[in-house]
Amino acid sequence: MRSLPTRRAVLGTGAALAGGGLLTACSGDGHGGHNDKAADGYVEPGGSEVRAAEAERPEGRTEKVRLTATRTRLELGSGTTVPTWAYGDRVPGKEIRVTAGNTLALTLANHLPEATSAHWHGLALRNDMDGVPALTQREIRPGADFTYRFAVPQPGTYWFHPHSGVQQDRGLYAPLIVEDPKEPLRYDKEWVVVLDDWVDGVDGSTPDSVLAELRRGMDHGGGMDHGGGDDSGGHDMHGMHGMGGRSEPSPGKDSPSRMMMGAASEVLGGDAGDVKYPHYLVNGRVPADPETFRAKPGDRIRIRFINAGGDTAFRVALGGHRMTVTHADGYPVEHAATDALLLGMGERYDVLVTAEDGVFPLTALAEGKKATARALLRTGSGAAPSPSVRPKELAGTPLTAEKLKAAGSARLEMGKPDRTVTLRLTGSMAKYDWGLNGKRYDPRQRHAVTAGERVRLRFVNATEMWHPMHLHGHTYALPDGGPRKDTAIVLPGKTLEVDFDADNPGLWMVHCHNVYHGEAGMMTVLGYRK
Repeated sequence: MRSLPTRRAVLGTGAALAGGGLLTACSGDGHGGHNDKAADGYVEPGGSEVRAAEAERPEGRTEKVRLTATRTRLELGSGTTVPTWAYGDRVPGKEIRVTAGNTLALTLANHLPEATSAHWHGLALRNDMDGVPALTQREIRPGADFTYRFAVPQPGTYWFHPHSGVQQDRGLYAPLIVEDPKEPLRYDKEWVVVLDDWVDGVDGSTPDSVLAELRRGMDHGGGMDHGGGDDSGGHDMHGMHGMGGRSEPSPGKDSPSRMMMGAASEVLGGDAGDVKYPHYLVNGRVPADPETFRAKPGDRIRIRFINAGGDTAFRVALGGHRMTVTHADGYPVEHAATDALLLGMGERYDVLVTAEDGVFPLTALAEGKKATARALLRTGSGAAPSPSVRPKELAGTPLTAEKLKAAGSARLEMGKPDRTVTLRLTGSMAKYDWGLNGKRYDPRQRHAVTAGERVRLRFVNATEMWHPMHLHGHTYALPDGGPRKDTAIVLPGKTLEVDFDADNPGLWMVHCHNVYHGEAGMMTVLGYRK
């Protein structure tokens, strides 16, 4: 397909990157150069170190994909239609499958009214393909396209989404499944299950209007009483102490308030979330009109769970079945049986189930928000259970990452950290001043690391809310032989220490994967020194 005329306005592969990744949007020199001395001395996203690291990865066969980000109208089931932005005319976008050891060449055409990007969540890929505007690439402007090309070395369950504003909380996300050419698991069928919370296009709401309301709410006389809820025992969250009332709508909008009141969860340490979503989805369908996955009794099914939500943790269970967890964030774990799993935003888990005979609800409880999403597993005749049915497997405490152990092939070699980077999670709902170490995101700020080091990230949660913390371009090990992950929940008032090997040079984001916390400022950059 012919490239669009404005193609040259977009970053070429590995080209025009300068200033340690501080691109034109920040440097202001108009030529991709840098004017900020804070960027000096760091590996550039398209620099020789990045090219050398990519050359060490197996290149294999090139698998080409073309994708269009566009405005569309989606049908979510039961007559619910919404105007939104999506990849093509579906949500989630069509899944992409590649084989580990091959190269993905994906051309993203931007037919949106705004610039966009694509971040490959969980992949240890070359830095200039990571998809962070003003850091690793120039934004893809309306009418332009850009080809992401990179080797894909690690099998597993991944996904992709924009890293531009709060676009991820529209319909711009899709699964990326990297298949293992030497797959050790034996199963008969595979089911990719994408969980989401949905607000875009409902009664005039957009993610941007939600963010505007969150930023204005407490400082402009509105507010949220985050106290109470079904699990908290009546705690006041974020120090709000029962300030009730409805926040003003965003300027120029007639949409209803989307501020969440009373969302609480013991397993999340208190406050469950900030946003009251009108819909919760499994594979783009509302609970009243769910997707049905068909199999035969006795089939061994691999389910790949992905939480693509913006502000919601999901507790997920398959009625009438036990699940055996095999992978966390793409990496194998020692197999563990459970009734239910908890997934924070950005987390993924693979499980195996042996299908019983009948019709069973796969239910995703929006943790602390008193709502559910669902799909159906059908292996025989019979009526589907009502949308109001909650499987008994959801009761009790769900399995979370710290209860898992990495499989032998996924464990880091023993070793003490050469460097510790302490990231204090700061901010509150009252001022909506989420940040790291008391600072909001600035792409010029770097936390230095050096190639070859064992690095310890020390997340200290000084806030009264949980945060799913995501590291780009690497996976870290949870303590005490825990799983390899790229996204992990840090509970309020707690500290989580994770280790990774600095083996992928470049400028890499660390951020909260609550899309509204991240956009408000809870992001920073790890920079490899030259």
